[in-house]
Amino acid sequence: MFLKKWSYLLLFLLCGGCILTVTDSWTAAGEPGRKAGGWLLAVGDTVVSKVEEYTGVSIPALGEVVEKEDGEIQAGIDDPANGENQEGGNKVEDQVQPGDVQTAFGENQTGGDALQDGGAEGDTLEVTYRDPSEVVYTTVEDDYFSDAVFIGDSRTVGLFEYGGLEDVTTFYASTGLTIFKLFDLKMIEVPDQKEKITIEQALSERQFSKIYLMLGINEMGRGDLEGFLTQYNQVITHLKELQPDAIIYLQGIMKVTTKRSEQGDYISNEGIEERNAGIAALADNVKVYYLDVNPMICDESGGMEPSYTTDGVHLKAQYIPMWKDFLKQHAVVLD
Repeated sequence: MFLKKWSYLLLFLLCGGCILTVTDSWTAAGEPGRKAGGWLLAVGDTVVSKVEEYTGVSIPALGEVVEKEDGEIQAGIDDPANGENQEGGNKVEDQVQPGDVQTAFGENQTGGDALQDGGAEGDTLEVTYRDPSEVVYTTVEDDYFSDAVFIGDSRTVGLFEYGGLEDVTTFYASTGLTIFKLFDLKMIEVPDQKEKITIEQALSERQFSKIYLMLGINEMGRGDLEGFLTQYNQVITHLKELQPDAIIYLQGIMKVTTKRSEQGDYISNEGIEERNAGIAALADNVKVYYLDVNPMICDESGGMEPSYTTDGVHLKAQYIPMWKDFLKQHAVVLD
């Protein structure tokens, strides 16, 4: 009887110890401030909360590792299988070759970055967020883009060909490029090299002071809003790692004409607005800014002005400079 009595007590103590051990392990795994390569990953919670506030979508914090989606990309607006070809003078090549672009390197922009290196294990980062209304934009000349890189799909290819910046700045743009394949696609030709390199490789070898990103129209046919914003979030994080001193401009997805939007397929201005709200919420307005050219190119119906386009999706060559002028009027100059 004595042994039986104490055996229950010992069993109770043993189970309690196991529970405490497991609980402690869960707490440690859930703590913010996990280190990876010298950077603390649990950052951007304030910014990400804005995404949920504006879109109702909950996505991982900036820096949180998320497994990429499997499977092939569905036919997008730039995909030949989709039957959407450039017309009206907006020719599009499969790849833009930026090797001949002359780019002057100035001092890197600095200041106000929310990411901070170092810190003891378990430290959390102070996340900086500034209200968009507090941002002061400056009008600049073309030379502002001399240390910039433009990353995007066929619409950015159009800016390269007809924006008058081809001899000033660098373009990493390709028809059909998506946020899901941004760092994987070998699309950049390098002088004296036979094999093309990825954008990730190019950004690892050369530093820029500004990055202009416009992607999203091709992704309308793949996945949902949450998956898109999660991947977009990861792209921003990796761009910060590759280009820690760069200002990053997130450009809203250009809308299509109202007629094109009402065709009833996967591309709609309503869907574009939802994604743009999520993209805008990812901007901290300290080193990452959101720019939306749509008010300049859309009519009273809320779609792209029909006279500005031939296919309902891409700006005609003659209207590309409007986009460039908008960017020149919305430049951030950090002290």
